[in-house]
Amino acid sequence: MRPEKTQVHVLLVSAQAAPNLLPALDPDLKPDEAVLIVTAKMRPRADALESVLKETGIRTTRVPLDNEHDYAAIEAALMKVAGEREGQRIALNVTGGTKLMALAAQSVAQAWNWPVFYVDMDTDEVIWLAGERGRQPLARQLRLRHYLQGYGFTVENGIQRPQPRSHHNTLMQTLVTQIGSLETPLSQLNWLAQQAEDAGRLEAALTAQQQDSRSLEALLRNFEAADVARVTDDKVVFADTDARAFAKGGWLEHFVYRAVEAQSGRLGIRDKAANLVVMDALGVKNELDVAFLARNRLFVIECKTARMDKPEAPKANDTLFKLAEICRRVGGLGTQGMLASYRRVRESEKRLAHALGIELVCGPELARLEERLKTWVRP
Repeated sequence: MRPEKTQVHVLLVSAQAAPNLLPALDPDLKPDEAVLIVTAKMRPRADALESVLKETGIRTTRVPLDNEHDYAAIEAALMKVAGEREGQRIALNVTGGTKLMALAAQSVAQAWNWPVFYVDMDTDEVIWLAGERGRQPLARQLRLRHYLQGYGFTVENGIQRPQPRSHHNTLMQTLVTQIGSLETPLSQLNWLAQQAEDAGRLEAALTAQQQDSRSLEALLRNFEAADVARVTDDKVVFADTDARAFAKGGWLEHFVYRAVEAQSGRLGIRDKAANLVVMDALGVKNELDVAFLARNRLFVIECKTARMDKPEAPKANDTLFKLAEICRRVGGLGTQGMLASYRRVRESEKRLAHALGIELVCGPELARLEERLKTWVRP
């Protein structure tokens, strides 16, 4: 027989929002009220957590702790919570907070006979620390917007889920399977698309050298077959602004998103998006080319078509450091990052990526992206 529904969750607020959010939003565990135990340092985190809980219909109460190092004061604050809610069904989520907060909370839980649970993010389970309930699988209810909101970020441009046309798929497959012969003409096309964008136009003039380039001509035929661009006299003309962005390098985001979509069922990916612009409470923006949730963790993929393997253009290091920082800030400790690059990177940059915990899928490896996703996402 299923145990009675918990009315109140007592949450110890910490930098990691997911362990507090996941059980609170689980249909079998969702409470009517969440009591947030908050230190001064964690007030911004509590603001973010509260915004999600309230939006999903959970009433919140905040209990401030003036001194997180004062065991007696922590215990007294929790005793007050217990006394004010005597007779209600209360459960303690002991996953967050400091060790001292957890010890004081467990002491109060024992005195008032509250069930206590811990969220194991590695197994997606709630572990009940006493009684016969044992381990309980978490329902995978968290969506990207709520996950990001729980860490203090709002999605500025909405959740975008691109659906490439079938002829775009053919073009993208050609680009990744013929990298060796297409790198140079694709760089030229990227440059032309950038020139058109800078001028606010849908066309760019071809130089005499570009007009004589057989490799560029062959590439443009592929883009014309996909209704992205066409050559008219001495100009390349893009179908529209989306086509121009696609030719400038946006095609790789579409290719990566398509690979993620293809593996969604097998890898338990329940929410995904491309070209996310997220903003923190201070108005600082970050762009996430492709992002998805799997195993209740955030996965972020940065897509690059620019050349990064030449000494005169050492951009890979900057990209790797930026991606690592985005993963740390936006989704907490469990967030995983990948760089998907059309160009190869140098050995020193491979070593840096390894040190930063960033997965690399570069150059010809892109053709095997779906297989790489399987090994990256699975525990």
